[in-house]
Amino acid sequence: MTTTSFRASPIRAVMARLRDGAALPVLTILLLILVIWYAGAVKLNAPLMLDQYERAERSSWSWSELVADTMAMERPILPAPHQVLRELDRTVLQTAITSRRSLVYHTWVTLESALLGFALGTLLGIGLAIMIVHVASLQRALMPWIIASQTVPILAIAPMIVVVLGSLGLVGLLPKAIISAYLCFFPVTISMVKGLTSPEPIQLDLMRTYSASTTQTLRYLRLPASLPFLFTGLKVAISLAVVGAIVGELPTGAQAGLGARLLAGSYYGQTVQIWSALIMASILAGCCVGLIGGIQRGLNRRFGGAA
Repeated sequence: MTTTSFRASPIRAVMARLRDGAALPVLTILLLILVIWYAGAVKLNAPLMLDQYERAERSSWSWSELVADTMAMERPILPAPHQVLRELDRTVLQTAITSRRSLVYHTWVTLESALLGFALGTLLGIGLAIMIVHVASLQRALMPWIIASQTVPILAIAPMIVVVLGSLGLVGLLPKAIISAYLCFFPVTISMVKGLTSPEPIQLDLMRTYSASTTQTLRYLRLPASLPFLFTGLKVAISLAVVGAIVGELPTGAQAGLGARLLAGSYYGQTVQIWSALIMASILAGCCVGLIGGIQRGLNRRFGGAA
C-alpha cells in the first residue's frame, strides 16, 4: 500500500464519521444560513449605500465596492455576520464581565430570571400534572384553561403582570421570573400528564395486586415512567424561560439584561447591538437545553437506560 493510501484512509474515515453523524448536516445548514444572511445584508443595505453615494455626488462605483460598503456600514438595516462577530468579541471577550457594557453581565442577569422562572414553572407543571392524573374532575376542569392560557400573547400580558406585581411591591427579579414561569409551565404539564399516564394497564394491575397505595404507584411506577417525557418538556420549557425573561425585561425598562440591550439598541438604531444580543440569547438557550440533555443522559447511565 502506498503512502498516499495511508494518508487518504484517515481522511476518508473522518469524512465518513461526518457524513454518518450530526456534524455534517449541522455545518451544511450553518453554511446555508451564512450565505443567505450575507445575501440579505447586501440586498437590504444597498439602497442606503446608493443613497449615500448620491448625496456624496459619487457617480463612479463598482459592484465589489458596493458589496464591501454594505457590509461595513455603521448602522446597517441588516448587519453582516462578521459585524455581529466583531461586536460579540468586543462585548464578550474584550470587556470585563462586571461591566455593564459586557454581554456576559447582561446574559447573567437574564439567566437569573430564566432559571427562577424555570424552577417555578417546572414545579407548577409537575404539580398540576399529578393532580390532573389522579383527580378526573380536575382534568376536565383544568386542561381547557391550561391550553387556553397559551393562546394569549405574552407581549400582551407581560405589562399587566409587571404593573399588578409592582402595585403589590414586587419588583425586580420576581416579575420577570413569573413571566418565564407562565411560558414554561405548559410544556412541563403536558409532557408530565403524558408520562404519568404512559404505564400499561397490566403494570397498574400488577401494582394493585401488590396492594400498592396511590403514592407508592406514583413513586415506583408513574414517576420513573414519566422521566423521558418530562425531560422532553423541560428542554422546551428552559428555552421558553429564556424568552420569557427577555420579554419580561421589555416593559419594566430594565437597565440590565439581554432585553435591556435590545431596547437600547432599538432606541439608538444600533442594529449590530440588537443582533449580537439576539445571538447571545440563542447561545444561552442552546446551552441551557444542552445542560438539560446532559442531565438526562447522566440519569440514563445512572439507572441503566440508553445514554
